[in-house]
Amino acid sequence: MLRTPVGQRRLDILEWLKDPVTHFPGRRHGSPAEDGVTADAVAAKLGVRRQVADTHLELLADIGLLRTKRIRRRIYYRRDEVRIAEVARMFEKGW
Repeated sequence: MLRTPVGQRRLDILEWLKDPVTHFPGRRHGSPAEDGVTADAVAAKLGVRRQVADTHLELLADIGLLRTKRIRRRIYYRRDEVRIAEVARMFEKGW
């Protein structure tokens, strides 16, 4: 899942979300660091349609690597650092 070209996009998204303020433009309301970023912002950064970004983000959220937060009509995504650390430990142990 993460060793394909598509998987590289997901790894890029996870990397960008480590420091969303640096990688994504500011918004009028809220903070990318606290609230997360939208699929529109990720799509613009990847150079793909929003639906493609939605697919990547939803998969990462479904496996628990991203948390979601709804603000008005939009869903914002940010990293779940605890879950990412748990997954990293599983791979370190040879899982």
